[in-house]
Amino acid sequence: MAQRARNITLNWLDWVCLILVIIGALNWGLVGFLGFDLIGTIFGDTFSTAARIIFAIVGLAGLWSIYTFWKILTKFTGTMAEREEERMRPAA
Repeated sequence: MAQRARNITLNWLDWVCLILVIIGALNWGLVGFLGFDLIGTIFGDTFSTAARIIFAIVGLAGLWSIYTFWKILTKFTGTMAEREEERMRPAA
């Protein structure tokens, strides 16, 4: 089985999005467990313009994080075609 380099470089946008997704997850945890919306409290109200902008940015960060996750996943596991090719290769 061939070994593939597994170096993954995350750029600044990947890191910022990861931090925003963590902040969003913690906020949802607070809402779910304690009924407390930290972002809404900091920015005045859950439906204030500032809070909605923050929620939208966190949502975009979540979408970008899906791409980052896919990038990491394919780096570690390879593409489906590579896995299938490796599986079909006769044993030596």
